[in-house]
Amino acid sequence: MRRSTISALLVLGLLGATAVPAQAADTAPFPADIRLPDGFQPEGIATGPGPFAYVGSMADGSIYRADLRTGRGTVFSKGPGTPSLGLKLDKYGHLFVAGGTGGDARIIDTRTGRTLATYRLTSGPAFVNDIAITEGAAWITDSTNPVLYKLPLRDGRLPDKAERIPLTGDIEYGSGFNANGITPTPDGRALIVVQSNTGDLFRVERTGATHRVNLHGESLKEGDGLLLRGRTLYAVQNRYNTVTVVHLNKAGTDGRVVKRVGSPLFDVPATIAEFGSRLYLPNARFDTPPTPTTPYDVTAIPRP
Repeated sequence: MRRSTISALLVLGLLGATAVPAQAADTAPFPADIRLPDGFQPEGIATGPGPFAYVGSMADGSIYRADLRTGRGTVFSKGPGTPSLGLKLDKYGHLFVAGGTGGDARIIDTRTGRTLATYRLTSGPAFVNDIAITEGAAWITDSTNPVLYKLPLRDGRLPDKAERIPLTGDIEYGSGFNANGITPTPDGRALIVVQSNTGDLFRVERTGATHRVNLHGESLKEGDGLLLRGRTLYAVQNRYNTVTVVHLNKAGTDGRVVKRVGSPLFDVPATIAEFGSRLYLPNARFDTPPTPTTPYDVTAIPRP
């Protein structure tokens, strides 16, 4: 069956029945499929404020802004020619962008698309991957180097420089992609990080000390973007075309997989964000050779 046909069926059936909260109310259902520019190579996504999504390009680092009500959008911030991977928004309208192999991070003004600050995180090989924002700091993973990068934050003021926090304890870096998605623990006292190549989940103290989360024999192999709501963790397993739902304890030291969700619209989704009662995932299509004419999109599913 063609993807366009599947998309239409989902809009009319499963997704058409999805409730949308008052803040996202519209006379027509929100589209289940949002087309991106050909050749865009999406990876990271962030949503809000309002019904808008921001998607980063691995190809040149541009940021695409889409209206979730209509599915239409445009490139509102031209990239530096190096990748944009993980994205996170703060309450001040700052979009934090992880720079992948560029070894940097930058902050973009969502009102203007202007780059407000750029931070050189490392001068050697790197894969600066994903971002979490907590009270007082933005935390950034590196899938190549066993460190977290910390950008201290206070009252909306941009930091002068980044700090380098070595990872110690249970996590061991190997070949392939290591630390990837990151999010705060339910109690807000530490961080949760997934290691893609092993499928392990870790609680990471702000000192960098890591402790393996007890998943009771389950694995999050190919784990990528993470989204936490309450004690429910949504973990994207990209090449498995799956969103895995994990119930965590308050400290984030113990987790039980409660379900795994797929979609016929998934094509190696990388990261995850939410708006209303839906989850939005960019199809990175890592198994498809990228060309300037390769089509890309963002898929919406009901939040499990």
